[in-house]
Amino acid sequence: QVQLVESGGGLVQPGGSLRLSCVLSGSIFSIYAMGWYRQAPGKQRELVAHISTGGSTNYATSVKGRFTISRDNAKNTVYLQMNSLKREDAPVYCCDANLGRVDSWGQGTQVTVSS
Repeated sequence: QVQLVESGGGLVQPGGSLRLSCVLSGSIFSIYAMGWYRQAPGKQRELVAHISTGGSTNYATSVKGRFTISRDNAKNTVYLQMNSLKREDAPVYCCDANLGRVDSWGQGTQVTVSS
């Protein structure tokens, strides 16, 4: 059974940076496409960044140039480097492991952007 555990969230000032990590266990990490999603209270979950098994990346327009997704297959980990953070970047971030039609989700990590 796939398990995902996120970490790295916290409180940061506007303009600051955070790096989120998501570790996958229970399966072979390299066969999964990985994504970072975020969800604010009362809003739909949105895709922030995605990385394929081959390393191709896609980003939401709102984070292009500020966020970078990467993966380390040797560590079973996907990262999200977030720079120039804005208040509107500040909901819960979850990682997703996708294999075909099956998605597995972590519990999420909270990001707060405040001065």
